[in-house]
Amino acid sequence: MNPLALKALVVGGLALLLVGATWKVQDWRYGKQLAEQTSLHQSDLEQISSAAVAQVQAEQNKRLALEQRLFVSEQTHYQVMTDAQKNQAHLRDRLATSDLRLSVLLAEEPAGSCSMPSAASASGVVHGRARAGLDPAHAQRIIAITDAGDRGLIALQACQAYVRALGR
Repeated sequence: MNPLALKALVVGGLALLLVGATWKVQDWRYGKQLAEQTSLHQSDLEQISSAAVAQVQAEQNKRLALEQRLFVSEQTHYQVMTDAQKNQAHLRDRLATSDLRLSVLLAEEPAGSCSMPSAASASGVVHGRARAGLDPAHAQRIIAITDAGDRGLIALQACQAYVRALGR
């Protein structure tokens, strides 16, 4: 082999070795960049996941608080409705046993009226205008009408409370 060919061979080998080394260094650098990007991407995914979990937890807490407020509101509504029903039943019972009589004030006392005289009650003597007693059947109907009205008002208040609770 000729020295020039040998030199060319050595220079070519060195060039090839240098190209391979450069290739390997570039491969390491590229691998390092990919590892950093993967790490950053993983970190971003973890942050996004944490934010999503926190948001879901906050929404669940809001829903739970709303459910608790609605439960308390429903219990209050039920208690008010039960109390109104008890009061109406007690009033109907008192009317049925003649323990209580409903009467109305007369606008003016005509000459031949059949008005009830003012009666004494447990708290004292009632002085004032003449009153007319209502038939017990009519009194029962009036109580039934007021009972339905009371229930309607209680239900309306419950609906309003529900809407207010949802609006918060």
